[in-house]
Amino acid sequence: MNERPVAIVANARHYVGPYLARGLAGAGFDLVLGDPADDLIDQIEQLGANSWIADNVADLAEPTAAPRLLDIAMDAYGRVDSAVFFGGDIVIGSFLKSSPEDLEKVVRGNLEAVYRPLRVFLPPMVERGSGQVLVITSASGLRVTPGAPLYSSTRAAANMLVKNVAAEVAGAGVQVNAVGTNYMDFPGFIAATGADDPGVRAKIEAQVPMKRLGGMDEFSNFCMAFLDGSARFHTGQAIGFDGGWSA
Repeated sequence: MNERPVAIVANARHYVGPYLARGLAGAGFDLVLGDPADDLIDQIEQLGANSWIADNVADLAEPTAAPRLLDIAMDAYGRVDSAVFFGGDIVIGSFLKSSPEDLEKVVRGNLEAVYRPLRVFLPPMVERGSGQVLVITSASGLRVTPGAPLYSSTRAAANMLVKNVAAEVAGAGVQVNAVGTNYMDFPGFIAATGADDPGVRAKIEAQVPMKRLGGMDEFSNFCMAFLDGSARFHTGQAIGFDGGWSA
């Protein structure tokens, strides 16, 4: 039986995934990494952690993805203490011009892709009587978001699912929380908004109460308390990490 705590980082290739993998490795965790970035395994080993890889699990709405991650954790280590996952599908535009296909896309990408890993990762934690799950959603689920009604609504549904599930498993010593982001400084956001142009970036930053974009390092640091076992009296929350945009 593995004595070190074990964390699943379901998407270790993009966004905050590699940062969290390194942070958890540095905190003494062994890892199961979904589709890790090319150089991440070497970095994890240099931090003294063990890691196993699950390929082709980025789509967490796919019924086999979360079970594959959990099976690897249980086969390799015999336990799972923490899990973090994210993803989502964006549909923008007017509600009155939306289609049933738009609705199906966001329900699958933003709600089903939260339901399935929660349903898979939580039972072994409940059985052990401890565990931490962090779902990274979107700050659009915390406020009205003009131009993205279906996206915002399904993100809000995911946040409410997290709250309900957290209430159900709190008595078993398991924490479940959500963090919703917006205005983050990472390649996907920069490319989608044209913020590589200094003038465009200045206009975008002017929309943020803190007048800047959020960094991946600081976001990873914020998330760690939801995963590393250092703060176990916090559950059932959906919190914005967006420079005050959702306040």
